[in-house]
Parts: sequence; C-alpha cells; structure tokens
Amino acid sequence: MPDQMNRALFLDRDGVVNVEKNYVHRIADFEFVSGIMDLCACALTLGFRIIIITNQAGIARGYYTVRDYDRLTGWMLDQFSLHDVHIDRVYYCPFHPTAGLGKYKYDSYDRKPNPGMILKARKDFNLALPDSVLIGDKDTDVMAGLSAGVGYNVLLSESLPDIEDSECLHYSSLPDITAWIAGNFRQSR
Repeated sequence: MPDQMNRALFLDRDGVVNVEKNYVHRIADFEFVSGIMDLCACALTLGFRIIIITNQAGIARGYYTVRDYDRLTGWMLDQFSLHDVHIDRVYYCPFHPTAGLGKYKYDSYDRKPNPGMILKARKDFNLALPDSVLIGDKDTDVMAGLSAGVGYNVLLSESLPDIEDSECLHYSSLPDITAWIAGNFRQSR
C-alpha cells in the first residue's frame, strides 16, 4: 500500500466524527462516535493529514447560522486537541440546491456527492488523492471521494452500500477501520 507524504484522511462529520442527530449545531447535542479519537491518532502516526468535509444543509434550511456552526466547530477542534489530535482543516458546504433559503439555495460544486471540498483540500495541501482515504457514512460521501480520485473510499455503515462493492470498502465500526488503516499503511517519511 502507499507510502506518500501528502496523503489525507478525509472524514465526513455527521455520522463519522459525531453521532448523527438531525442537524447537530449545539455543543449539548454533539456526541463523538466511539473510536474517532483512536482512528485519528493512528492516522496521524502514519503521516496522514486529517481533513473534515461536511455538508451543512441546516444552515441552508435556516435551522442554525454560520455563527452557530463556527462555535460548534471551534469547540469540536478543541476537543480533538485535548486528545492530541490535530485537524488540518474543516471544509463545509452551507448550500442546498432545493431546500436552501435565500442565498443558500444554490447547487454548489462543494456539496457532496460533488468533489469540490476534496479538490479544494488537494490544492490547499498539495495532496496525493490516490494515496488518501475517505470515510463517510452515506453513499454520497463515497461518491464524492470516487469523483475526486481518492484512492480508498470507506463506507461506515451497518447496512450494505447501494454502490458497487468494488468501488468502496465497507466497515461497521471505527475500530475496524482503524485496524484496517494500521495494517495497510506504513508511516510516511
């Protein structure tokens, strides 16, 4: 498997970093998925950059504001730091093509399943996408990774994916994904 300096671990937020609870935007409602800190710590020891990519349709729908999102994101990053996990960047898409209100009703290239956020990260960090890993809990996450050219796309789900099995890996827990990463990637130089 790859041994590349500029590889990334792309993480979807809702459903991978935190438990999916319908438009989480308050600290009181945010619950980390079991195993996320261990997964990130493992990836860091192997030389991965960690990048979160998240659709935030709740902003588009008017359920919460960008300021609410920023407050929660800052808190989340602080929690990662307390576990010695550095997140390189969080990219988010506040738009929705049909349910958005006002300026947020927009068909953005950044909204997954489109690859826009991943391609921005590639440019910002000079990433080798074929050597990178994406973990998402929806087929649209994996579709974004495939479209961008991410080499290893992982669906975190207890049910089988709707997309072709050959297009992604499928695991039901973060500890299983951590074991896969630890067993298949070497520390980058």
